[in-house]
Amino acid sequence: MAYTVRRERCPLGEVETWVFDLDNTLYPASSGLFPQVQERMNAYIARLLDISLEEAKALRAQYFREHGTTMHGLMAVHRVDPHEFMAFVHDVDLSCVPANPALVAALGGLAGRKLIYTNGSVPHAENLLKYLGISHCFDDIFDIVASDFAPKPAMSALRLFVDRFGVRPDGALMVEDMAKNLAPAAELGMTTAWVKTGVDWAMVASDADHIHYVVDDLAGFLAAAVDAARRVR
Repeated sequence: MAYTVRRERCPLGEVETWVFDLDNTLYPASSGLFPQVQERMNAYIARLLDISLEEAKALRAQYFREHGTTMHGLMAVHRVDPHEFMAFVHDVDLSCVPANPALVAALGGLAGRKLIYTNGSVPHAENLLKYLGISHCFDDIFDIVASDFAPKPAMSALRLFVDRFGVRPDGALMVEDMAKNLAPAAELGMTTAWVKTGVDWAMVASDADHIHYVVDDLAGFLAAAVDAARRVR
């Protein structure tokens, strides 16, 4: 089964706007791409603060817990230039990410607007979408710069996103691997879909009421949405 339904909100066949997270959502966490980003973060922090990689790793995790993202913590505590930081940490090898023809097909057939909402940068998103062969499927990208550097799950950032694109929350569905990041979307009236990855920190709040769909296979979930939309039409 590609997904399970916890509670109904907007039916899959009636979604007007699809909101997708990027990292560990549009590609499998098991690919090892995000660990590359984390290693780059460790190297950046170690060089910045002249500390060991182990100390940098611990600080990265601490800032992630306390500030929502490591970058947000570095900006708050060390006045790091976020553009420099993102350019460094996103300089990764994408070849570890497997092709997913089923996802390409499902996204291509999915009705409605499709938007990226990421705590990363536009250049990183563009590179990854191009590599995955799905750039043409998306209408726009909303990144951490557009959110005034307020990372998910900040409600202020989500409101900026909704206002920028004129999203009607009760007609929108948000797809995300970090369960806690879906709470503001549900509060605004969006339908939510949590993509299971097996990563422990992504499971925080995964048993909460703000999760409407639990997704085991994103391509299968979206294919079901394509079929549902055809039945509606």
